[in-house]
Amino acid sequence: MVELEGTYAHRPDRIPRAMSSVLPLAIRPATPTDAAGIASLSGELGYPVAVETLADRLDRVLARVGDVVLVAEAGGDVVGWIHGSEQEFLESGSRCELLGLVVDARQRGQGVGRRLVAAVEAWAARRGLELVSVRSNVARAESHPFYERLGYARVKTQHAYRKRLDLRQ
Repeated sequence: MVELEGTYAHRPDRIPRAMSSVLPLAIRPATPTDAAGIASLSGELGYPVAVETLADRLDRVLARVGDVVLVAEAGGDVVGWIHGSEQEFLESGSRCELLGLVVDARQRGQGVGRRLVAAVEAWAARRGLELVSVRSNVARAESHPFYERLGYARVKTQHAYRKRLDLRQ
């Protein structure tokens, strides 16, 4: 368990109502029983998903050795999650990529995201991966300073393209 004690000691006016007392925070591996909490937070991120659909995806991801899904739990509730994945690129080798990170809006600014990222970085280091990368949508301007404060450097800007395939053929 990681205590959030002292996080707002210098700015008591910024303590969210839900955090008016010290709230223990645990970072732990996700389990199938976390699907509802992860689905709810995914909706906050702008990716609404049915719990059953997310549960199926979570089962598949948890079965992959090169992926890690961690949750932040406070007061028995999932208040954040992160998905990291070992990727091997022909042109640049292996690295860990942060594929998803979301923290409950009521818990942001309290170190939850920072702790989740640190936990995936530790996982990546144990796997011998020297580089962690993350892609952040330009529309999520509040995320960019977060990653920069954690030591991530912006290395490029790119366009993202998608094409939906017709699987009925």
